[in-house]
Amino acid sequence: MAKQLFKTTEKSNFILNMTEETYSGLASKALVLMCLIVSLFTLPSEFSDEIGYSLVSGGLAVAGVICMILALIAVMKKYVDKKMLFPICAFGFMLVWGLFSLIDSYDKNVSFYGFNGRGEGLLALIFYFGFFITGLTLKREKALDTFINGIIAAGILNSVWGLMQVFIPQIPCNYRHVVGVSDDINAASGLAQSPIFLAMLLSLSLTAAILRFVMSGSKKQRIFGLCCSAVFAFVMMFTYSVVGIFGAVFAVIAAAAAVFITKAPKIRLAGIGAVILPAALAVGLAAGGIVGDRNAYKLSDGSIMWMDSFNRLSSSGIYTDKAVDIKDSYDVYYFLNTKTKDIISDYPLFGTGPENLVYPQLYASAEIEKNFNTFDKNYNEYLYTAATRGVPSLIAFAAILLSLIIIGWKKLKNGQKGASSATLFALMICGVLLFFIGNSNIVFSPIFWAAAGASCASLNKSGKGGTAGKNY
Repeated sequence: MAKQLFKTTEKSNFILNMTEETYSGLASKALVLMCLIVSLFTLPSEFSDEIGYSLVSGGLAVAGVICMILALIAVMKKYVDKKMLFPICAFGFMLVWGLFSLIDSYDKNVSFYGFNGRGEGLLALIFYFGFFITGLTLKREKALDTFINGIIAAGILNSVWGLMQVFIPQIPCNYRHVVGVSDDINAASGLAQSPIFLAMLLSLSLTAAILRFVMSGSKKQRIFGLCCSAVFAFVMMFTYSVVGIFGAVFAVIAAAAAVFITKAPKIRLAGIGAVILPAALAVGLAAGGIVGDRNAYKLSDGSIMWMDSFNRLSSSGIYTDKAVDIKDSYDVYYFLNTKTKDIISDYPLFGTGPENLVYPQLYASAEIEKNFNTFDKNYNEYLYTAATRGVPSLIAFAAILLSLIIIGWKKLKNGQKGASSATLFALMICGVLLFFIGNSNIVFSPIFWAAAGASCASLNKSGKGGTAGKNY
């Protein structure tokens, strides 16, 4: 007989009567929604800054609330594995310490909601916690497959828009021309707000797609993965970023490793060409002047960083040539991280406050844009965490990631070697490495945290056998 609360109906008590299989299905669909809706809510800002920026975080909020409810259901139904208590408690500590940091911050409103157009305040971190819990409570291989399809779908959505930005002049593009570069470059940002953030997202989507080709037992799935890989690799090169290069290299290494580890047919190593050849074609189009009028392929990380913060959001000042060589990516990263380390030494306990990195740098005026060589993102999430939320938050952050890597690796060694679990573990490793050269953002981070949780999910033994399968 179905459980009921008081004299209510069975239908109104669906949570009490929800099976683990039903929950996993709902949770996976919610994560697919999350993958897409955050990008879609960014679309209005592509056409109008005044209308769009107020909506940028809307998709994150919708998906975040849904997954927080699902996370609560998972706790009520005892779907959270005890072995996950350490990373969950570490994440909880990071949230609590973030609250202390917010109380001691420069701007409490920005600390909670984030900059308009960024949306990465403490509230976003709370939502990430919900995505993480939802991911780790997926108990079925089919649910993991569904979520991976959502990650690939997010890559398709952003790649389609990115391609239009590159090849169709009428499509709005904030990075057709970037600071410090006299020529047009037509850099793709998709619906990720920044080419660097797009490259971070596509690094996950590309890795998921190429591993789908390598490990799937379905011919249709392999063809689909191969085609998506080609599109993602092609678009990534038009981000003109270190992250784009890294993402393509990681995907190639992950695919090669998967072939040998899973003992898949060696012929599938040829799938690596679906990454290398489209990437080379993109580089050739830019170098030949067919795309943009630069007649060269050059990394433009520094120009993109300040274009994003200074020109697009007014969340930083502009750079000066005496302070940093904007055309040298190494010098840009060195400059940003060196100044961030100085901020950490000044605010080691609670940091500057979530999303408040720019405020201690102000010296000329209260108006952020009038302060030269300031920045709101340093493109190293580990240093950024310590600078904005304190060293204790960094320790908790590192503890979460390290524990997840250990748990996920043990899971694969102990027999849960389905293609979906292996893919999600690879995505987690990719994200951990990306955080050394990129920052958390509302398009990439929800997917990363959900994938990190899902990579450690304890599968129900009767729930294996999704479309990615185990037949390599």
